[in-house]
Amino acid sequence: MKTMKMMAQITVEQVRAKAASHSLFTAGDAAESVLRLGFVQADPIQAPARAQDLILRQRVTDYKVGDLERLYPRAEIEEDVLHVYGFMPRTTSRLMRPRPFESHLDHEHPELADNILSFVQANGPTSHRDLEQHFGGLRTRGYWGNQAKVTTLMLDLLHYRGNLRVAVRKGNERFYTVAAGPQSPMASEDRLRKLVLLLMQLYAPLSLPGLRDLMSRLSFAAPALGSRRSIIQRMVEQGELDQCEVDGMIYTWPAHTTFTSHDDNEMRLLAPFDPIVYDRARFEHLWGWPYRFEAYTPASKRKWGYYALPMLWRNEVIGWANVRLQDGKLHVTPGFVERRPTERAFSAAYKREVERLEDFLRPRDKTQERHDHDN
Repeated sequence: MKTMKMMAQITVEQVRAKAASHSLFTAGDAAESVLRLGFVQADPIQAPARAQDLILRQRVTDYKVGDLERLYPRAEIEEDVLHVYGFMPRTTSRLMRPRPFESHLDHEHPELADNILSFVQANGPTSHRDLEQHFGGLRTRGYWGNQAKVTTLMLDLLHYRGNLRVAVRKGNERFYTVAAGPQSPMASEDRLRKLVLLLMQLYAPLSLPGLRDLMSRLSFAAPALGSRRSIIQRMVEQGELDQCEVDGMIYTWPAHTTFTSHDDNEMRLLAPFDPIVYDRARFEHLWGWPYRFEAYTPASKRKWGYYALPMLWRNEVIGWANVRLQDGKLHVTPGFVERRPTERAFSAAYKREVERLEDFLRPRDKTQERHDHDN
């Protein structure tokens, strides 16, 4: 007979503190930060910078926009799909393969995959534009029923399967090379546990709805792994995970995690996909308002703005800000759930965060770029 593990006792204030402080740390460079986080979500929208840069600037000393892109070719980092697309340590990317996936492209164009691999092997870093120019602009049914370019779909498919990897990125354009051969696979159960612990470490403490969503998304990232529905309960029973219930919401996190307070007196404007705010069910439960990402919402229906950045002040997310660059000047428009704090400490923190944003968006000195490249 199985013995149910007692749920830990914790307060909503402790969950807030954990959510606010768990993933905030100071790293020496982007590669170290990606390694410690385990995953950084990517997004092509620049408002005023892409998500990966906005996430890393909160965790890397003197981070400048584009630093990850510059460091990537020399780091043990891969672009890949976990629950969403992003950057991760190479060791994490290997956990999700093999990825057996048969596409209609394999039947419609049976020689194309091998031909693309041969072309990339012969020509080095290759973009979808290079393939279209060489193989032509044939179109076929896309994944959503739309018309799509055959070469672009096959390029994505070969990347997903692990035959190709992203070698370098120029803005939002990716260039691919042939990937190294597959590693010796570890047991399916071990891979699944490592992926669960990675997601837990990244987003702890996770709400039950957030956890269910992540486990569902793993079916695409790691299709060869089974028993996703039962793994959480097994890990709780075996002492790898802890759970608690606060105001009717169940939270899960890695066992032996210490809850600390977050009281550094800094105000932070977070990316919409920052680990602190990614779990929307947790966000609304802990901070009492339903933040939404509205870039794809019609302008007339937006409540917070095109690319509103949640505003973290101590343990509270008290509002948001929309940020834009115009004529070389930074414009920050804040909004508050209730009212703007009147404390001098907040005003000083707000000023420091705007100054940090300005410095983050300022191009890195070319001399420093050459130094970074040489190292």
